[in-house]
Amino acid sequence: MTDYARFFGDNSPLAEYVSGFAPRSQQQEMADAVGDAIDLQQRLVVEAGTGIGKTFAYLVPALLSGKRVIISTGTRNLQDQLFQRDLPTITQAIGRPVTVALLKGRSNYLCLHRHGLAVDEGRGGKWLRAVSDWATYTSGGDRAELREVPEDAPVWPAVTSTVDNCLGSECPKYDSCHVVLARRAAQDADIVIVNHHLLLADFALKEEGFGELLPGADACIIDEAHQIPEVAANFFGVSVSAHQIGNLVRDTVAELINAGQSEADWRKPGDELDQSVQKMSASFAGLSGRQNWNESGDASLQALSFIREKLSEFEEALVPLAGHNAGLDNCRDRAREFRFRLDQFCGESDEPIEGLRWLDVHRRGFSLNLTPFDVSERLGELIERHAGSWVFTSATLAVGEDFSHFLDRIGVADAQTLKLDSPFDFEGNTLLFLPNNLPMPNAPGYSRAMCEAVRPLIDAAGGGVFFLFTSYRALHEAAELFGSDGALALDYPLFVQGQGPREALLDQFRDHGHAVLLGTSSFWEGVDVRGQALRLVIIDKLPFTSPGDPVMQARLEAIRRAGGNPFSDYQLPQAVLSLKQGVGRLIRDHDDFGVAVLCDPRVRSRSYGRVFLRSLPPMPVTDAISNACDFFGERQEFQLSAL
Repeated sequence: MTDYARFFGDNSPLAEYVSGFAPRSQQQEMADAVGDAIDLQQRLVVEAGTGIGKTFAYLVPALLSGKRVIISTGTRNLQDQLFQRDLPTITQAIGRPVTVALLKGRSNYLCLHRHGLAVDEGRGGKWLRAVSDWATYTSGGDRAELREVPEDAPVWPAVTSTVDNCLGSECPKYDSCHVVLARRAAQDADIVIVNHHLLLADFALKEEGFGELLPGADACIIDEAHQIPEVAANFFGVSVSAHQIGNLVRDTVAELINAGQSEADWRKPGDELDQSVQKMSASFAGLSGRQNWNESGDASLQALSFIREKLSEFEEALVPLAGHNAGLDNCRDRAREFRFRLDQFCGESDEPIEGLRWLDVHRRGFSLNLTPFDVSERLGELIERHAGSWVFTSATLAVGEDFSHFLDRIGVADAQTLKLDSPFDFEGNTLLFLPNNLPMPNAPGYSRAMCEAVRPLIDAAGGGVFFLFTSYRALHEAAELFGSDGALALDYPLFVQGQGPREALLDQFRDHGHAVLLGTSSFWEGVDVRGQALRLVIIDKLPFTSPGDPVMQARLEAIRRAGGNPFSDYQLPQAVLSLKQGVGRLIRDHDDFGVAVLCDPRVRSRSYGRVFLRSLPPMPVTDAISNACDFFGERQEFQLSAL
């Protein structure tokens, strides 16, 4: 067994390469546990509190093991950080270079074939020239290289591929394909960095035209592991959208032009398919958000049948060209696949999947989705099939000291567990404020009363506020109250989710230092604001998922049918983990300080409130706003005296 003390102790070689490195007993303890799990082919689940440095705690053992290791993350940003910064730093510090491969989903790479089609057809808008210039010199084709083109630019869907439209080995550009080259590089790498969806695709042996995506590995390390159950539910489900069908029609036209066919001959089946989608969209008039498909009505069923009919006609129209063009063959296969997926929603499928059928209606169209009630058994089978070691880690996996909720959701019963608290001084540097005399969250006027209650504290903090909401309705109400013309107008810049890309809002928030940012779920996790730019986190309600959400309804019903208790088995632990994520935004470094505010009175009035409080870091608690305001005054005096 490797002794990791020399890598994480006082004379660590990491200190020379990592700014601000300091020995942390928790980091060494985690590294010891990860090293043992890799050496002994065990399963390990680690909750690593903020500031432990869990990334280095699993990277060092992975590198020193000499084994092939897959590292899976929840986001592209974390993938890039591991590949571009963390792994090069550690390999340099410990003097053991290894071969590392970064592998993303295919939609992150320039598709040479689709780029050619886009140029021929003029698809992609104003950004197409920038992409074309980049295409002449890029060696990896990773769209993250081209920072000048926004992530949401319409050119990207036109010049990248998806599972649906990728031609696989039939593609004329297969040998020079950036995705193929990236996956070949992964075959020879010691460390392969992927995302959760790609990992599931590989271990489920999902056929995507490339065969096996990743090399056999001795160990799998899953970072941000709390996201795995939701990713698995989406992965094992079925989805088809208006956007996908529209892209099918446009791609077919492009492939027809490429094949030298007359577009006019194919206009009728394409137009009729587009019209069938528009008819279905019209049947959802007045609806918004998630809806239970079984309650959508006869008009929607008739519209769905119309789409299926037109997909069949569209497929038949392409039959005469079968075998002449790989792109057109793919379009015909996509039409057939979409029709099979739609069969799941109208009782026509020969192999129906057990799960919830639901509809999502939004401004740009709709999607039909089938989400399995429970993926734990299937996820557990995939983990069991891979005989090597598994390490799952995140800052939020346990409810109190109990990991059973997470283990149940991933279908694993026999795992070592380790809970490591943050090394940060929460008792000395934070305060948890629980306001008195607020109405219950479902009472009329709750949002206004809550905003009025915390308004003095925002002033005492001098800005530097994250105000996190559990619904868009509450966020918009607060934005109106705090806006320049609102009844509670702020003296600080106000940034509201939706006004711009998340990263752009965060950059502005950090740069100003005294701003107020209002956000919903996307700001509860994966957001890192260090220093005094963030010193107050306000949470409007305990983050229970809306009972009206159809996916939640289905999961609760499945638990009920299995003899479980939906609230204690699912709703409560999920809300606890979400709250830990939200509060976790406050302290991101040793010198950070601040106040967390939990406005929901149920944390005091309901017995389950104790479960939430016990799961939070050891923060002093007050119900007096004067104490919370004094906290900031005392901090300012301390800083002045230290100058």
